Amino acid sequence: MPLTPLDIHNKEFTKSFRGYDEDEVNEFLDQVIKDYEIVIREKKDLEETVQQLNEKLSHFSNIEGTLNKSILIAQEAAEELKGNASKESKLIIKEAEKNADRIVNDALSKSRQVSLEVEELKKQAKVFRTRLKMLVEAQLDMLSTDDWDELFDVEIGEEMELAENNS
Repeated sequence: MPLTPLDIHNKEFTKSFRGYDEDEVNEFLDQVIKDYEIVIREKKDLEETVQQLNEKLSHFSNIEGTLNKSILIAQEAAEELKGNASKESKLIIKEAEKNADRIVNDALSKSRQVSLEVEELKKQAKVFRTRLKMLVEAQLDMLSTDDWDELFDVEIGEEMELAENNS
């Protein structure tokens, strides 16, 4: 068990014939007591400081642990978000590709349909042209026949006869 300042103060030495000077010993012991008290106070202050620092260290260790856990959770959340975003982007791309294929197929189908309709219209136009040409040629043939001249001559002749008869 360590000495206390009181133990040093109360310590009595036996006296001998040619012993030390009692006043000198007492002065030295007083100085030892003062120094010892200072050391004890400093030790107590240092122990309190160590305790406070240990408490702070414990507190900061807890904060560090919490921060590490938070960082891990944040990293996991970021990875999850990244994975979800990647999956979503792939789905969007697939959907866009499907829509693009559908649009291209619809356009090709409409193009084929329009092409068929154009061909059909060309055929109908040729048939119409041929019929019109035949009709015009038939009309021209009718106009170029002598029947018209005879028709006009007959009518004129008949009108003259009627006019002569009526006069």
